[in-house]
Amino acid sequence: MTSLPTPYGVGDFGPKAREFIEFLAEAGACYWQVLPLVPTSPPSFSPYSSESTFALNPIFVSLDDIAGLGLISRSFVEESRVEPSMRADYMYAYRVKRAALHKAFEAYKSREKWLRRAIEDFFGEHEYWLRDYALFRILRELYGSPWSRWPREYRLRSPSALKRVWEEYSDRIEYIVFEQFLLWRQWKALRRKAREAGISIIGDVPYYVSYDSADVWTNQHLFKLDNNGEPLYVGGVPPGKFSATGQLWGMPVYNWEAHKNEEFQWWIKRLSWSLELYDIVRLDHFRGFIAYWEIPAGSPTAARGKWVPTPYKEFFRVLARSFPSMPFIAEDLGLITPDVREVMKRYMLPGMRVLVFAFSGSPHNEHLPHNYEDNMVVYTSTHDTNTVKGWYTDEASSSEKEFLRRYVGSRVDHASISWVFINIAMASIARLAIIPAQDILGLGSEARMNKPGTSTGNWLWRLLPGQLTSRHASSLREVAETYGRV
Repeated sequence: MTSLPTPYGVGDFGPKAREFIEFLAEAGACYWQVLPLVPTSPPSFSPYSSESTFALNPIFVSLDDIAGLGLISRSFVEESRVEPSMRADYMYAYRVKRAALHKAFEAYKSREKWLRRAIEDFFGEHEYWLRDYALFRILRELYGSPWSRWPREYRLRSPSALKRVWEEYSDRIEYIVFEQFLLWRQWKALRRKAREAGISIIGDVPYYVSYDSADVWTNQHLFKLDNNGEPLYVGGVPPGKFSATGQLWGMPVYNWEAHKNEEFQWWIKRLSWSLELYDIVRLDHFRGFIAYWEIPAGSPTAARGKWVPTPYKEFFRVLARSFPSMPFIAEDLGLITPDVREVMKRYMLPGMRVLVFAFSGSPHNEHLPHNYEDNMVVYTSTHDTNTVKGWYTDEASSSEKEFLRRYVGSRVDHASISWVFINIAMASIARLAIIPAQDILGLGSEARMNKPGTSTGNWLWRLLPGQLTSRHASSLREVAETYGRV
């Protein structure tokens, strides 16, 4: 969402998002996959590290649409515009969106009473997460981060102490609810437009949640924490061919037995909310639902961890009972064991294949299209890899390029490689083919979205106004029609 070309620092739920849906419809597409829409913060601004797994990011609120409600002036919107850039400016977006939301809130309180009933209904329906999220925001403003250093009565969630905060800061709480209502309202309108255009939206649910979040503070018993609320263990992945020491993510791991004792209701609520926002959900780090890599807190690397099994059979029985259509995509990249494959097969969950991983030289590489099954989703590249052109130019070895040449039966070069991959993806038997905008445009490493294992310089790439054109849409539709994907 941040990559849309608005004049407000980052993309949002407003006119440019609606234009992008129109582009997708023109291209014959029927899905739009987005990264998590949760609040982000400096220095990384990662959508996989948030203060809430339920809340929406205030920077996505559309100033144009708030003005359309009469809650801010058109002159304020015009004065807030800056020249669109290829790099996201998160701090500017936070500043201008916060100012707009405060203006809108004051206008709502003074004269826009028609919204009050809708906001009350929204809060009543989502109180199960929104009440604690509002309290978390206020207490963090008062006492800083992380929550484990708050006064004991707040850290341990004393009912009387939380009631005092709720009463004393009622105006601030009302603002937070108003903010989330506006975001929810705008997103629902965008989803309606997508549905009318025949576009389904694929969302993304990270496996872990951030330690300093409303989720952990509210549900401390569902995580492996010590008596002071500090993590006993953190998540990551073990050493492998991409990293000699593994990846140390630092998020607290789940207390799966506690989840089981509550019949996994936290997960059911989390996924139910996600399916209010999206039509299909990608489950990030899917193998963690079967077994996860547990690392003692304070370890310098992920190497000291161990695999810990989950009560996955019980979990997936509850999941299938709650969501009979199982509208999920399993992110099954990396070290995948037979028990993971068994779960995916039993519940008919599509997995992922990524073409920039395909050309290692082995004809048995699972990412090569001749090894696909129908129930798969193929990507030319992803937000965690280089772009196709970036891979070919900066990462692919001469042997990989030679294998690619033999595989496609013709020479490829820097100019053609992106659309060669688009054709390969569309021609495959995978049920769904997803192409990042960077690959449609044939962009290189400068347009990469994220480099795992790094904490700065990510999540910044943006489209420029007019960069995606009808010519691109026509080319996509032509390829899609050729392979029966329209």
